[in-house]
Amino acid sequence: MPDVGSAADAGETFRRAVEALAGPSLRSEITVREIPAPGRLAPHTAAVSAEVAVHGEEVAWGRLIVLYDPEGTREWPGPFRVVCQVNSELESDIATDPLLGPVAWSWLTDALDACGASHHTLSGTVTRATTEGFGTKSGEGSTTEVEMRASWTPEEDDLSAHTAAWQTLLASAAGLPPADVADIARQRSRP
Repeated sequence: MPDVGSAADAGETFRRAVEALAGPSLRSEITVREIPAPGRLAPHTAAVSAEVAVHGEEVAWGRLIVLYDPEGTREWPGPFRVVCQVNSELESDIATDPLLGPVAWSWLTDALDACGASHHTLSGTVTRATTEGFGTKSGEGSTTEVEMRASWTPEEDDLSAHTAAWQTLLASAAGLPPADVADIARQRSRP
């Protein structure tokens, strides 16, 4: 998890933000770990990555970066900016659906709302990419992936709800049922 000691020179506000990243995973399928944060985007940064695994197979992954500029000299409106990325492999019939972009974007907005992550200036993209193998890779078949990139400005210094929203987005992208709902289909498919 992020090194809270390295945040000491940024003050108590950034230290609390880093502690929010270090909180426990919301679901057993999600594994979160600290990664190096980009250094040139803001005076103070912290980052984590996560993988979502179902039955030992990775089905989604993502990154969450917290940028902090207490002087407000950056281009975003506020001292913090949260940046996230989420990637997930899709079934080919879903990948061609013209509503994929709006639906994937709603996973993020719904997660922010459900987790009570007050924010403004939300922006981002949803990209789908299909990979096809040729030559010696022709037998591997094609895969389609959806990638979401988004950023927003939190309206509070406690980023716990924003971290929870990112994990909720990861779960949605991975096709996991809501945490309080049993997934009967996956239970039936177990050996």
